[in-house]
Parts: sequence; C-alpha cells; structure tokens
Amino acid sequence: MGRPRLIILVRHGESESNCDKSINRYIPNHKVSLTDRGHEQAKQAGKNLRDVLLPGENVLIYTSPYRRTRETTQGIVSQLDGVDYRVYEEPRLREQDFGNFQFEEDEMAKIWKERALYGHFFYRIPNGESAADVYDRCAGFNETLFRQFSSEKFANVLVLVTHGLMTRVFLMKWYRWTVEQFENLKNINYCEFVIMELQENGRYLLKNKMRTWSDPPSDPIITKKASSADEERELEEKQRKIKLLYNSLHHPSSANSNASVASATPMGSKTVIESTTHSSGGALVPCDLADDSSSICSNGE
Repeated sequence: MGRPRLIILVRHGESESNCDKSINRYIPNHKVSLTDRGHEQAKQAGKNLRDVLLPGENVLIYTSPYRRTRETTQGIVSQLDGVDYRVYEEPRLREQDFGNFQFEEDEMAKIWKERALYGHFFYRIPNGESAADVYDRCAGFNETLFRQFSSEKFANVLVLVTHGLMTRVFLMKWYRWTVEQFENLKNINYCEFVIMELQENGRYLLKNKMRTWSDPPSDPIITKKASSADEERELEEKQRKIKLLYNSLHHPSSANSNASVASATPMGSKTVIESTTHSSGGALVPCDLADDSSSICSNGE
C-alpha cells in the first residue's frame, strides 16, 4: 500500500480539566480522564471512522500516551468490530508540557496573558514547553512516518489521536505554514476529525476548512431592524464599532493600523491562511512550494 489513503488527526474527547481547570493544580496533566460526555464523543468518533473506511481497509492508530487520549482511542476502537486495526502509543504526540502541576488561578492567568502578548508559538511555559518545542518533536515524528510510508504493508488509513495544539503544530509542519498562520488557527473541537487525503500526485489535500481568529464574527450581534434611513446608519455605526472592538481584542497589533479602513473593509475579510492556500470546494488546498512532485506532502515533506 505505501502511503495511506487518509491521514486523520483526532483531538481527544472532553476531559475533566476542560471543565474544571483547577484540577491541574493537583492531578498530573497526563492522568486527566475524559468526562462521561467525552467518552460518548469518543464512541461517536469510532462510528465516524467506520463511515469513512472503504471495504477491506485496515487502520493504524498512533495515540498520545495521556490518559484522555488513550481513553478516546479505546472509545474509537470499541466501534471497529470487524475492522483490521493496530494501536501504538507514541509519546511524541503528547500535549504541550505546561510545567508539571499548574499554579494557582491568578498566577496562571498572568502566564496566559503574558503568552498572548509574547506570542503563542515562541512563549515557553515556565518549566514547560513552547509550541516551538512541540514543533521540534513533531518534526521527528514526521520523519518516522515518512520512513514507514516506504513499506508496501503500511495501513490504508492512519489515525493520530492527539491534542488540539499538537494537531495545529502537525499541520503547520506538514504544510509549511508560517508562525503567523499557526497563531491565527483556532483550536479544533473535541473528537473532531481533521482529514488529509492522498491525491494522484502523491500529495495530501487538507479536506477541512480550518477556523481562524480572523474569520469574520457572525453578525447577529445586532438583530434589530431599522425603521428609517437614519436608524439604519446608526445601527451600521454600532456594528462597525463592535467589529472594531472584536478586532482590537484578538488582533491588538493590527487594530490601530486598520482602524481608518474598518468601516470600508469588514474585519476578518482576509485571513492569514489565505496567504499560502486557496479554497477549492470548501477545502484548503496547500500551494505547491516545492518542485519535487514525488514528495509525500503538498509542500515537499
């Protein structure tokens, strides 16, 4: 078989720490379990996986060794009766290291604020990792995959059960996205599938439309309808100010430079992702930055 037909990244189901951050102060991050809802999400992910398999296809699953990802994997495979699958733990798919037990709420709030100011990719959590550190171990894991893809016995479908940040870092490394593109990506939902499909040219097409912070907000913020031309102009001005405020909160560095054109250009009308990808049928299609048509991924990796 060689290269798998599909590479599917799956974030774990809802965990206890997703519902109560305080448990990170006394429960090791790698021992956090799924909630009841998270277990149900994992089982549904298994059903979703069955739906995308072709008759006779086999599955290779690599899972982060954290409890919540292993429990998610257990939920997935519980729905794969009759499917040929193998499961391996892969420590390089683990969550970003947040520095052992986390600090009190006020101290963690300062860390998150500092990270937002410094930049999510390069900021290193005290005694932990930066996203750049995660990128380095992701690069090593990718090299392992590339070597395995040379085997004709490789599985038809590869599933990576991992974490939100690791998923975004994996895509960044694979498609050679910039730091700015990475920081513009929103997290994926619990047990959401991110699907990469093998094309005839040997490269992988990202089937998902990734959500970004520069996506325009939904406009039902103001639902009142104007009864006159003057009131319509007033509502438009209020909507403009709301969008400008949204932009300043999520993109403080660009808020001032864009303020003069905010009324003419809706916030989020251009996303960072568009700088190296284009849309085709609702999917993000990586641009070809490498000439080597035999490369495994769309941009030469």
